[in-house]
Order: sequence, then structure tokens, then C-alpha cells
Amino acid sequence: MGTLYQPLESTIQDLKVTIHNTSLVFPSQETPKKPMFLPNIDQVLNFDVQTLHFFNANPEFPPEIVTERLRIALSRVLVPYDFLAGRLRMNQESKRLEFDCNSDAGAVFMVASSELTLNEIGDLVYPNPGFRQLIVHENIDILEKDDKPLCILQVTSFKCGGFAMGFSTNHITFDGISFKTFLQNLASQAFDDDNNNPKPLAIVPCNDRTLLAARRPPRVTFPHVELLKLDVPIGEELNAKVFETLQEELDFKIFKFNPSDINSLKEKAKDENTPNAKITSFNVVTSYVWRCKALSYDDENNSERVSTVLFAVDIRPRLNPPLPQSYAGNAVLTSYASATCHELEEGPFSKIVDLVSQGGKRMDDEYARSAIDWGEINKGFPNGEFLLSSWWKLGFSQVEYPWGKPKYSCPVVCHRKEIILLFPNIDDGKSNNNDGVNIFVALPPKQMNKFESYFNKFLLD
Repeated sequence: MGTLYQPLESTIQDLKVTIHNTSLVFPSQETPKKPMFLPNIDQVLNFDVQTLHFFNANPEFPPEIVTERLRIALSRVLVPYDFLAGRLRMNQESKRLEFDCNSDAGAVFMVASSELTLNEIGDLVYPNPGFRQLIVHENIDILEKDDKPLCILQVTSFKCGGFAMGFSTNHITFDGISFKTFLQNLASQAFDDDNNNPKPLAIVPCNDRTLLAARRPPRVTFPHVELLKLDVPIGEELNAKVFETLQEELDFKIFKFNPSDINSLKEKAKDENTPNAKITSFNVVTSYVWRCKALSYDDENNSERVSTVLFAVDIRPRLNPPLPQSYAGNAVLTSYASATCHELEEGPFSKIVDLVSQGGKRMDDEYARSAIDWGEINKGFPNGEFLLSSWWKLGFSQVEYPWGKPKYSCPVVCHRKEIILLFPNIDDGKSNNNDGVNIFVALPPKQMNKFESYFNKFLLD
């Protein structure tokens, strides 16, 4: 039960990528120039996120045709997503970040090629530093030094006819759910009907971010121990480097649960003493990882040290009234669970799952509104021992393009010991293969050894 992921072959870090063309793409129709309000959830997410989407060769859609289709599709989708063609700016009057929806700024479109085939670049699941060559997001020669685009799309073709679609977007633009919707809409605009007209959008996005504005006056009705207040001068934006670790040597490994492993964890989580625990795949995997991570961190073997795991919760269905599922911004808040190392090591697994379950249940309408109002009064970030970031069920690889679904979709991984990533398997066509999960862990060598030891130990309990 549970294994250490073994890459299929050696990793090639130099993908031999050449950038051939860089241009700006503008909305295909005129869009109004206007500022866009950004709620408090967005205000703390001013950093870029890179994702990659790999496609096998399709003889009907060689890379040059795909590239042109994507250029046109991006231009079309910039009409409903007009903020993507704009820029982020500080409103000096309100002292808040906002989108300047200015279509004259544009999104960046890059055309590149690799001297390798898709098979030659190696295992797509295993995080490869070379993947950063597939989405270049710094020092773009057609932009002024201080011009920071909100959206960059790089299409890189491989010798075999396959290609990679690399996106770099400012996190303020999307959360994982709304980015999936964006991809569905981009794919829809890559299709043409018999008269060469685009198909309708897959989902019309909801761009009204005032739906997550703080209440007036703000009412913080919970202590919010999961949030850390920072002393930041009024009008000065938060620095995303708060999320980064100090420079240190980190080992990284991928631990793997297949569907039967997850079902076994669910059975282990069942207990008549915790009848209200929500025993989901996410909750049992999170509980297992939390247990290992907390105990690997505990160098002094302090059994009374309190460990806190953070994880994102989609608040769209939890608000009253519910937020539209098509909401095109960030609609996730950080929930948490806390326990002593003694409880995590000696207590029943069912109790740990119950704590994680309670953390998710805590995020109802009032708690979410209180957290948003906390951000109106304070400046700060989520506060815990580590954040578990799940890309597992986002479904990027299920988006259907004219040339087919991606072979695999993944984030470009940065090694951070405070963040553990969950991401899916490559879907090989088997009905349940994609139900398994890969757990990416980066830790200093001593902690990594302890993490792996606990990971194996608890499987035998």
C-alpha cells in the first residue's frame, strides 16, 4: 500500500527550446476600458502561476495549425476575459490593487520549438526543472522592463508533432476552478463551425468580483487562527515572497497512492466514535500527509508541539446565496486543522480525519464572510506549518480541444518545504487510473528521511 514514485526514465533538463516569435494578442472585439474591483481574497495573491498542458501528435492538427488556432482562440476569449489583456495597478486613492482593463496592453503569445520528441523529454509526472523552458515569463523582449502581463501563453512544438501549451497567469486572475473554466472557454473558441465562426463559450464567466467584497462595516466574528497579521504600511502591497522558503538544500520525492490505497485509508478512517467525519479521498490523503509532515518536522521530539495543516476550500457553494460556479476570480479560502504531535502519532487515524473534516465544515457562509472582513481590517497571509495544495481533482486534462484532450496537465513545480502538492496520474484510459494521487514533497534531507520513514510506518499500522 502506497509507494515511492519511480520515474519512467532519466530526466532531461535541457529541453533544447528555441523561441521563434513573441507577440501581443488583443481582444478580437473592442472592450471597454475600466477598472475592476478586486476583493480581499485576490489582494494577497499577487504572484504568477505556471501550468503546462502536453498533447500528443494529431496528424489533422500539426503544430503550426494548432498554434494559429490558439492565437485566434486567445484573441476571442480575451473579450469575455477582458481583464487578462489589461494590467494590475495600485489605486492610489483606495490603496488597493485593481485590474486596469485596458485592451491596448494585451496578452503575450510565444511560439517555440524543442529539438526533442515528447517521449524523449521523459516522465511528464516527475517534476522536471527543464519544464520552466516551456513557459518563459521573465525578460520578454517586446515588453518594457516594468510591464507585467497578466497572461502569457507559450506553444512549444516537439519533433514528433506533439506540443506543450504553457500558461503563466497572475494568481489574482484565477483560482484552479476558474482557470479550468477559462481553459474550457479557450478550447471552445478554438473550434469553428462550418462557416468558420466560433462556437459559443462553454461557460459564460461571472466577472463581478464585488460579490466577494467585505461587508460594511466589516464584522470579524471568528478568531481566525489560520491567518497571520503582517505589519505592512498602508498602501503598500503584500510581497508574494512571504510564500517562499529560505534558500536551503531540499530533497524532493513523490509518494503515490493508487485507488485501492485510498479505499484502504477510508476503511481505516471509519470509527463509531467519529460518526460525523466526512470520509472523502481528499480528507484521508490530507490526514495521512499531515501526520507524516508534522512528525518529520519535530526535531526535538516535542510531543506537545501543535501542528497546523492548511488547505484550500472552494466557497462558491458555501455562501448564502451561493456564488455562481462560473465566478471567474479566486473563491477559495484557507481552512485548517490543528493537533499536537502526540495526538497525530498515537491517536487513531479516524480522529485525524475527523479534525480535517471539521476544518472543511467550518467554512460556512458566516465564517467565509468573517475571513473576508478580516482581510479588510488586516493585511496578512494564511498561517500554519504547511499548506497542502491540491491539483488532484481540477480536471485540466479533461478539457476537449479540437486536437483532443491533453496527455497530461500539471503545474511547473517550485520546491518549497511549506507546500505539499497533490496532483493526478496520467490518465492511461483505464477507468480508475486517474483516481490515484501523487504527493510531491520537498524537505531538507533529514526531514525527508523522517517523512519517508513515517509514511512507510503508518501504512503498516
